[in-house]
Amino acid sequence: MPTSDHDDRATQGPDEPDAEWSGAASDASPGEEPLPRQETDDDAEPEADDEDPRSEHEFDDEPEASDTDEPESDPVINAPRTTKAQSGPAVKMFTPPPYPTGGPMILQQPPAPVFPWWRPPQSPAPAKVIWVGVATGLGAAALTPQTIGIGWLLAGLVGLGAFVYYVKRPTAAQAVWLAAAIALLGIGAIRDADWLFPLCVMASVLCGAMALVNGRSVLSVAFSAIAIPLAALRSVPWVARGLANARPRNVRSVISVGVSLLLLMVFGSLLASADATFNEFMNRLTPSIDPDKASWWIFMFVVAGFGAFGACYLVTSPAQIKDEGARKPGTLRPKDYALPVGVLVVLFTGFLATQVAVLFGGNDYVQRTAGVTFAEYARSGFWQLLWVTVLTLAVIGVVARWSAKETVRDQMWLRGLLGALAVLTLVIVTSALSRMWFYQEAYGFTVLRLLVGACELWLGLVYLLVIAAGVQLRAAWLPRAVVGTGTAFFLALAVLNPEAIVAEHNVTRWKETGKIDTYYLQQLSGDAVPAIYELPEPLRSCAIWSPRLMPVHDEDFRDWNLSREKARKLLADNPLMNSCQEDRPNR
Repeated sequence: MPTSDHDDRATQGPDEPDAEWSGAASDASPGEEPLPRQETDDDAEPEADDEDPRSEHEFDDEPEASDTDEPESDPVINAPRTTKAQSGPAVKMFTPPPYPTGGPMILQQPPAPVFPWWRPPQSPAPAKVIWVGVATGLGAAALTPQTIGIGWLLAGLVGLGAFVYYVKRPTAAQAVWLAAAIALLGIGAIRDADWLFPLCVMASVLCGAMALVNGRSVLSVAFSAIAIPLAALRSVPWVARGLANARPRNVRSVISVGVSLLLLMVFGSLLASADATFNEFMNRLTPSIDPDKASWWIFMFVVAGFGAFGACYLVTSPAQIKDEGARKPGTLRPKDYALPVGVLVVLFTGFLATQVAVLFGGNDYVQRTAGVTFAEYARSGFWQLLWVTVLTLAVIGVVARWSAKETVRDQMWLRGLLGALAVLTLVIVTSALSRMWFYQEAYGFTVLRLLVGACELWLGLVYLLVIAAGVQLRAAWLPRAVVGTGTAFFLALAVLNPEAIVAEHNVTRWKETGKIDTYYLQQLSGDAVPAIYELPEPLRSCAIWSPRLMPVHDEDFRDWNLSREKARKLLADNPLMNSCQEDRPNR
């Protein structure tokens, strides 16, 4: 039965288009033109809307929703809506996305990291890290004395135990560096020199950083010097996230310890004030607390605790510093560096030729040519030769790093020029050491002169390592070898007791020449007292400043020091004369 167009539209769903747009053309048989439709009032389009070909009945003739109908939901705004007419294929209708009213959206790139080769850990710090930091801080606060003593070694052992607890199994290289760090802290138990032990502490921190960084290149070794302080700063947000995510059981343990300490302080003070015997017992059991000690405890707790956090941070997220082998090969050809290095070789050869004349000519040749004594000649030249040694090492390092080594010819030029320069510099090191020896024989031995002489001797060892690396043209092992030999050299010097060496040579010089500087010997620590006791009175009393060895506060086991105890025993068994002791100014 034929129906009108109006009835057809009345039977369509709310989302279905008119049949005239979807299937009207399909009603015509093949080869026939479709019959024109008669327009009705419902098909009239608004005159003002010429762009949209759709009829307004698609939107106006939708049935009103009743109370029982479920609301239509469209979870995806931009999803296509598919409709199907009574006849003909389905038509997909797209709703264009709304254009943002505030202009085009601009995505901001995250800022570049400061250290792209050192990424922070993704997960928060585990509870083990918190306990390692707290244990290390408490050990340092409780065991490190304000003077030089064995307590520094004990605190270092506590920190080492906490670190091993976190790492579980350190490698062989890490074990060697950690052993060197503990040995350097142990110097505080046997040496009393107040200038030596701070250097030992800094060298100990460097050895610990070498164990953590485990680098082989020059950059990684240089980074080790600042690795632990920098890692301690970077570990603050990491540890904060770990505290925020701590399990309630760990938090309750910390709270329990804090409450226990609070109750102990409150009730202990009340009971101590109630009974004099118990008060005396508590005074012996607990150390006396003053502002200086309290500030020292807080300082050591913070420094050691954050240092432990930094060590755990370096183990969890090691710095990925590229080694020398990963860099681009050098581009300097022999024609680029042959002239500068050759000039230095010729210059050093001429200098050493004059040194041979001085060596065989002696004092007369120096006075005739330079117009100064041999001692003054040695004094004026040592520091310049020391700078020549250091700067030449830098020149060799730069040329060896950036020179080309592809062909056999390049390798021969590099070995020949740099090898000659290193050998000549090694002879200059020998000349500098001989000058320092004559200098001290003429003017006396001091700790500074002994140290710079030892440093020059170590530089000579470094040049031997450089020559060995140049023969193989492989220097990946050289940076760690330089630091390792320097650490071993410094540790050996500390064990040999440099102040005792200085005092012994000055006493020997007095026996030969009758000259001695008692004012300088007064400034030495208890390490030099046994050697100074070889002097007769009254020189002995004038060369030892006994109040320097007296305790400045109530000492305990943490302050024990071997050299200081030996010096005090000598002073107790052989008292000094009062003449020089009374007239001496305070130091």
